[in-house]
Amino acid sequence: MTTLKVPTDESVIKPDSAKYPLLSAINSPEDLRNLPLDKLGGVCNDIRGFLIENLSTNPGHFASSMGAVELTVALHYVFNTPYDRIVWDVGHQAYGHKLLTGRAGRFHTNRKLGGLSGFPNPDESEYDTFTAGHASNSISAALGMAAAGALKHESPARHVVAVIGDASIGGGLAFEGLNNAANANSNLLIILNDNDMSIDRNVGSLNSYLAHLTASKGYNSVRYRFGRLARKMGLVTDSGKGRIQRFNNSLKSLITKEQNIFEGLNIRYFGPFDGHDLPRIIKVLNDIKDIPGPRLLHLRTVKGKGYAPAENDPAPWHAPGCFDPESGERKGEADDKHNPKFQQVFGNTITALAEKNDRIVGITAAMSSGTSLNIMQKVMPERVFDVGISEGHAVTFAGGLAKEGMLPFVAIYSAFIQRAYDNIIHDVAVQELPVTFCIDRAGLVGEDGVTHHGVLDLAYMRAIPGMTVAAPRDADTLRSLLYTAQLPERKGAWAIRYPRGRGYCSNPDAPFTPIVIGKGEQLREGADVNVLSLGALASEVEKALDMAAQKGVECAHYDMIFLKPLDEDILEKVAKTGKPIVTVEDGTVEGGLGGAVLEWLAKKGYQLPVTRIGVPDAFVPHGKVPQLFKLCGMDADAIAKAVVAAAGKEVAEL
Repeated sequence: MTTLKVPTDESVIKPDSAKYPLLSAINSPEDLRNLPLDKLGGVCNDIRGFLIENLSTNPGHFASSMGAVELTVALHYVFNTPYDRIVWDVGHQAYGHKLLTGRAGRFHTNRKLGGLSGFPNPDESEYDTFTAGHASNSISAALGMAAAGALKHESPARHVVAVIGDASIGGGLAFEGLNNAANANSNLLIILNDNDMSIDRNVGSLNSYLAHLTASKGYNSVRYRFGRLARKMGLVTDSGKGRIQRFNNSLKSLITKEQNIFEGLNIRYFGPFDGHDLPRIIKVLNDIKDIPGPRLLHLRTVKGKGYAPAENDPAPWHAPGCFDPESGERKGEADDKHNPKFQQVFGNTITALAEKNDRIVGITAAMSSGTSLNIMQKVMPERVFDVGISEGHAVTFAGGLAKEGMLPFVAIYSAFIQRAYDNIIHDVAVQELPVTFCIDRAGLVGEDGVTHHGVLDLAYMRAIPGMTVAAPRDADTLRSLLYTAQLPERKGAWAIRYPRGRGYCSNPDAPFTPIVIGKGEQLREGADVNVLSLGALASEVEKALDMAAQKGVECAHYDMIFLKPLDEDILEKVAKTGKPIVTVEDGTVEGGLGGAVLEWLAKKGYQLPVTRIGVPDAFVPHGKVPQLFKLCGMDADAIAKAVVAAAGKEVAEL
């Protein structure tokens, strides 16, 4: 079993037919296609109203889906889905797609345990053609589908459409897909949904280029008609088409004084068009859907369209949490200086350290606010680099900075930095460069689910020679780790991983203190079982050991802090007691702390029972973090039962 199974929430709450008369009658895209064109605007209004009502109380990705409503309706109206394939990039914009494909009645379960996934998921619906959660993969996946259709000689020919955002198209994988699409001469339609945003506002020259790119509707119409006529007359063949197209593109660039990057790749370009002009989009799609070869349709949209607060300030409305639909007031969490978010501790700490150490620079990949690197960015913008959705580039760029004497701190979510694994090894670790990877959202992240859980970083970072790997149990430890990472005695690459959530902070303004590299800390004494934990689960362990103590089981608890190098003094001390060992970590048990302890014991010749607690060797679905801890046997109750069982006592009453 590769994915942990949970009971499916099959409960249905159908859209109110009085509020949403058109949406409530749509159970599949076939119902949509049976509507006259003049009714589709009403469908768009129903979708937006339904999203506002539902997402105000059951939070999700709001602004992107609001901005893609007309595009979504047009796609399902023009194309014969699910036979024709729509491949969504990331999936933030796909809520309207879910509503039109038979899932409106279950949308109240969105992102809940056993409910709908917040992203396209082929296990959930035949309309979800490919897993989407990380950016820039849609073109490559759609190209593969188009190639498969050609190899199978499908009849009728299957249309394949990749929908990608302007931020995602800046990713390296998207460029690789574009390049191959041109070379493969595939019948692939790429739709660029250009809203000038990712989560934070887009950066880079490609974004500026897209903002000014124009094309003539008359020109495209004449070109298309002339091309068809030339083919019928035998004036243009497939072998000669490329040369003519390149000449045509050069001529167009000369006349319009614009260079089109897509047509430079031999990809037919159409646009830009107003992405909210539904009749126009439908007409254009019908006009170009059967043109052979790769094509790109450029649509300009407004993130948060139809809801004024989101239109006016789209960044915080990417995933706003609960909000008042009438006033637009978002219901944020109260500040707590003694229990701050780990990301805020990182942002405040790196800013304070950078003010005293001019070698420190910050790097992120379109996540400056999500990682709280924007705190430093506001104070010293010249020393913070947001490279867009380009994780591999972020790491190699950091390597270049480090080679010239800087101290880069690279802040990227755990699930996203795994995309840059080769860069971490080849461009940083091999050269022993002083780059610190600040891995946010590590462990089980909750409602975003399987594509966003950061449960593999401990295992894959531990495998890299020379890599220092640490996980703080609280905010105080994170501050000390960050301080130590910029001291002269640090060597090589570091990875500091911390979860989404909060951690105890005794004094956010306390002077920084270094931490001894490779040394853990004993938190509790006990003679029956030795518990070794890593990271923020230490607090859950403490609750569990209080429960175990009520059963007469006294446990020693050690916070290892470092997975690599391991504190061998602690391990030697624990091994010599001869007592059972329980390891606890918020990551996969395959290759993490538990595995490292077992390897050390075997190397030293100790034979002790070891119980490993962590994420099992399976993909974990979406749900609230406490629910997922329970599902994976990582909550306080499960830990307590494990230590009591390790001590050889009855656990039934716990």
